[in-house]
Amino acid sequence: MKHKGKIAIAGIAMALVALTGCAAPVTTSNGESDADKVRENIALEAEAFQVQRTINVIDGISGEITFTAEGRCSFEYPGDNGRVDAVCKYGPSEYRTHTFIIGDQDKVIIAQEAAIDVSEYHTKVIIKPQNIIPEFGLSVGEDK
Repeated sequence: MKHKGKIAIAGIAMALVALTGCAAPVTTSNGESDADKVRENIALEAEAFQVQRTINVIDGISGEITFTAEGRCSFEYPGDNGRVDAVCKYGPSEYRTHTFIIGDQDKVIIAQEAAIDVSEYHTKVIIKPQNIIPEFGLSVGEDK
């Protein structure tokens, strides 16, 4: 009897593992998964330079790293032309842009260096009042 009970418990455990592995991804009412929401919120944090990243460009033939950028970086793929644009913040007012034109053999690896606390349930909205009022420059000189 004890042997049959152990077999039954093992069978139930295996069935639960199988069912868990076959479960559909968790989605919200608009069809967005939890991972999609987290990805969106991390991208928004990166746009505010809150995500520490390392960007490596690797030559696919030699395997050598041909470029590295480390910092609080945001990146975009503006088209299917093999181009990657990155803007990185290195200090309080030190920003650099990097554009990578990727050939057939090259690869870009972008790694997030540390975990970041974002919500999987709510969309984050960042409003910067200083961005509402434009910055004006005044140039006074002689007319020629």
